[in-house]
Amino acid sequence: MLPTLRTRPDLIIVQGDTSSALGATLAAIRAGVPIAHVEAGLRTHDWTQPWPEEEYRRRIDAESALLFAPTDLAARNLHDENVRGAVHVTGNSGIDALLHVERTLPPPSLRKSPGFNLLGTCHRRENWGVGFASVARALMELTNDPQISIDLILHPNSNLPDDLLTRLERTPRIGLHPPCSHAELVRRMRDCDLLLSDSGGMQEEAPALGVPMLVLREKTERPEGVASGNMRLVGCRTTDIVAAVRELLTDPVALASMARRALPYGDGFAAPRIAAIVEGWLAQSARAQLRAV
Repeated sequence: MLPTLRTRPDLIIVQGDTSSALGATLAAIRAGVPIAHVEAGLRTHDWTQPWPEEEYRRRIDAESALLFAPTDLAARNLHDENVRGAVHVTGNSGIDALLHVERTLPPPSLRKSPGFNLLGTCHRRENWGVGFASVARALMELTNDPQISIDLILHPNSNLPDDLLTRLERTPRIGLHPPCSHAELVRRMRDCDLLLSDSGGMQEEAPALGVPMLVLREKTERPEGVASGNMRLVGCRTTDIVAAVRELLTDPVALASMARRALPYGDGFAAPRIAAIVEGWLAQSARAQLRAV
């Protein structure tokens, strides 16, 4: 028996690849309501990286009537999978939000902090345990260089071992910071010299801000940022992270080439494009229902 809805929506819009996004999709399937997926088509083509998001994306995309792909590559992934829904390349609304937030920030201080300032985050499930321990060792080793200072933003769903946190807290030039607002995180990204993170969202935001980024993953579902030259995949091995940071520290030309602004994931107008497509789809659905009466 299908559930009874007090107000029956004509369409459910799902954004991203979280457990709640999959839950909304399953609820919509159960209720017989069409689905639109914003951020469709991201793929590593490896079920284990990132886990479980890669599986969630595929399930959501397979069930969606409208699929809003952020890039041409994401759209090709969907066409290769022969999805049933209509695919539209719109950019990602996350970039709309980022550019809006950036415009509200105070300008960077003219008195830049001395040295080479790294900003780090680490929270992916596949990096829990061994991965984070390796990243932590890399951060501690990097602080042997007096030029380098590091700020690490902790994640609200953090599984960081207490002993590692204690070691990082006691390491000079490593600052540990509690989870912060999106605006504060964007400010910190904008003002750092180099970003180290396993975050998917930051992989879209860093190129738009012109922030060089080392991606703490073996694979990424957002290769466009690597192709644009703003990001490098380095994984989580201590030696690889340290070597990549030291290379950029000693090669200002290479660092500057990664700091050019690029917009591979959208130009800031994804939301109005998506809204227009949804309005057209709803109008067409309404006309079809009238003809069926």
